[in-house]
Amino acid sequence: MNKFSRTLLAVSLGIICSCILAAQDKPQGSSSIPRVLGITREYTKPGKAGMVHDKAESAFVQAMARAKWPTHYIGMTSLSGKSRALFLTQYESFEAWEKDNQAVAKNAALSAALDRALMADGELLDSIDQGVFVFNEELSLRPRPDLSAMRYLDISVYHVRPGHNKDWNDLVKMVKSGYEKAVPDAHWGVFAQHYGGEGGTYLILTARKSLSEVDRSFLDSKQFRAAMGEDGMKKLDELVAVTIESSLHNLFAFNPRMSYVPDEWIKSDPDFWKPKAAAMPAAAAKPATDDKKVKP
Repeated sequence: MNKFSRTLLAVSLGIICSCILAAQDKPQGSSSIPRVLGITREYTKPGKAGMVHDKAESAFVQAMARAKWPTHYIGMTSLSGKSRALFLTQYESFEAWEKDNQAVAKNAALSAALDRALMADGELLDSIDQGVFVFNEELSLRPRPDLSAMRYLDISVYHVRPGHNKDWNDLVKMVKSGYEKAVPDAHWGVFAQHYGGEGGTYLILTARKSLSEVDRSFLDSKQFRAAMGEDGMKKLDELVAVTIESSLHNLFAFNPRMSYVPDEWIKSDPDFWKPKAAAMPAAAAKPATDDKKVKP
């Protein structure tokens, strides 16, 4: 059970409230990427982000930890665009997702704890939506299955013009080939949206250890253009013009207080994945008063 699944479960029970990439019971460093990606997106009300939302989300994490639930998820907050939080979970299949939902429904203690957390979290939210995506290995380039050391996620959303799916595949393969030759460290994962959004929507996710990698990406793009050559870039630009209807690029930071991750991740970096609770600011002392009249 994860942020994505628990929300759908809550909606199915009539409760109106409340992405790289957490591996599902896979050893650290596993090369396999689960196929199904669920993303819940929460837009917070003005003034309800930050530690206020972190605290509400920690109730979900604590409930999952007490139940020792096997399904994990990563929470992250926006560094660009409108203030929002994302919760990403992956499954091996849609059947695995269904079994997870069924198991939660049978666990009365966990279901009750999640319901309480949902009610509190919902008070902070302006809106919420969900999307379901499927991993495309052919279009991905050296994707990172282990994100325990990652701290940021680049998310690029592309909307492909109707009837141009083949052009999209050719376009991504062309870019992939150029980066394979020019930038040995380049990596990304491609996911196609199947539910919860417009047709022809694709995500390209790039996990990063630090924002210095964003600085380095500008140099990488120069190396890519040099490897493609003038003719190659002209062909690429023409293909983009006929294929891409729109694109959107945003940056998110992993939030450990909103994430329910495997014990191996916590052991590998407890300072990040198990941060100490932030101390609440002390209330200002009230000035001493005396109700009695005081002689001058």
